Amino acid sequence: MQGNFRDELGKAFIAAGEQFPDLVVVTADVSKSTRSIEFKKRWPERFFSVGIAEADAVSIAAGISSFNHPVIWTAYGVFATEKPFEQIRNTICYPNMNVKIIATHGGISVGEDGATHQAIEDIAIMRSLPNMKVIVAADPGEVKAAVFEAIRTPGPVYVRLGRSVGGYVHEDPDAVSVTLGQAETLRDGSDVTLVGVGIMVEQSLIAAEKLREQGVSARVINLRTVKPIDADTLVKAANETGAIVTAEDHNCFGGLFGAVAETLALTKPVPVERVALEDTFGESGKGSLLIQKYGLTADRIVEKALHVIARK
Repeated sequence: MQGNFRDELGKAFIAAGEQFPDLVVVTADVSKSTRSIEFKKRWPERFFSVGIAEADAVSIAAGISSFNHPVIWTAYGVFATEKPFEQIRNTICYPNMNVKIIATHGGISVGEDGATHQAIEDIAIMRSLPNMKVIVAADPGEVKAAVFEAIRTPGPVYVRLGRSVGGYVHEDPDAVSVTLGQAETLRDGSDVTLVGVGIMVEQSLIAAEKLREQGVSARVINLRTVKPIDADTLVKAANETGAIVTAEDHNCFGGLFGAVAETLALTKPVPVERVALEDTFGESGKGSLLIQKYGLTADRIVEKALHVIARK
């Protein structure tokens, strides 16, 4: 089953506006693309679009939050996190303001918008900031749960979403819940653990089935929150399977692979392989074709899994 990240975000904005009457949404001329326009239609007095001025938007969001409002700052991943990085650091994270960054268009699966619009560094950038928490939704069914967990969590939170279509990894999206710092084990296994975030969780499940056909038992973990990371689940997987493969629609440095490798280096060192962009930008093209070209696939995960098992 396929779903649309941004359409689910539009529904989440409405649900959040109803449940959190003090919630304010700030954006930068992308209200239609991020579906935050749905919030504007219902609560125009709680919605601010500042035009193409991301640094101003972040400062405005921080200022509004100082009056005890939870605030969502929403835009494309690149423009939500990288253009206004200094303002995020100094006006949101340093004073620990209650601002949630909800970003669409994560990774190269954005496709035709091209390399300038493909956020491939955002997880690394956001998790490097003190006080910032990082959630990556695995499928459209996790969007509402991720947004609500971000709003409930005090202080800065970054929620990364895809651009449009993504496969569901949960049979009942309405039953999905997200808890900061808790990973989700979607499939048990004893030979290797596949740790994914975002759209690569679905590819990890497909890879696990392909490995099963080869007689390999693969555990699949939807990490969900890259920061704070669920060290207990990772250590348990390392102890029980002895090998890890990470999979992410992100550059290979500083993202999921870095977070998992850092955690295991301090707790339970085991062989770790990665499936990610290998220090390269994307390009313009259909998202499905780019994912194939850059090796963000179940077949590549299978290849890495067999290799890491051989290293045990």
